Amino acid sequence: MTLLLCYATTEGQTRKSAQAVSEALIRAGQKAALCDLAESGSLDARRYDAAILAGSVHIGRYQASLVHSIANWLDTLKTIPTGFISVSLSAASDDPKDQADAKACADRLFDETGWTPDLVHHAAGAFRYTRYDFFKRWAMRFIAMQKGAPTDASEDVEYTDWDALERFAGEFVDHAERTMASGR
Repeated sequence: MTLLLCYATTEGQTRKSAQAVSEALIRAGQKAALCDLAESGSLDARRYDAAILAGSVHIGRYQASLVHSIANWLDTLKTIPTGFISVSLSAASDDPKDQADAKACADRLFDETGWTPDLVHHAAGAFRYTRYDFFKRWAMRFIAMQKGAPTDASEDVEYTDWDALERFAGEFVDHAERTMASGR
């Protein structure tokens, strides 16, 4: 099986997450093509047996390159097994409201694009203090303070559960193989 694994990233955590999933897929014996949606150009999604797309939430929205790619590939995405990885700080929270907000962002994306992935994984993101400009660093420190998270802007704070991402990769392979065997 040849899988397309594309991501849209702002500070790099989604890239790092997608790379981890790609490595897990390759260890599982799959062929995984990894691409940055901001640089995907004329990529033809029809060449792949399955696809996982990944994007990160910033101020309640995903990157334009993700939304644009879904629109371009929608017909193909509806005919192959697909998964989605949503990266957000809300996914790191134990607060049910934050968890609901993370799900609502993904659901809004699916409603807006008409795409319904077969599997969705909400991955916890990171505070990338060292990559923020002055104003974003200040805003993110304020958010972190409200949530009781570290606010030392001299180092990044990562919440991603790498084992959960690897499990998602395995679940996706199992799902894709079952789906393809059933003739979809």
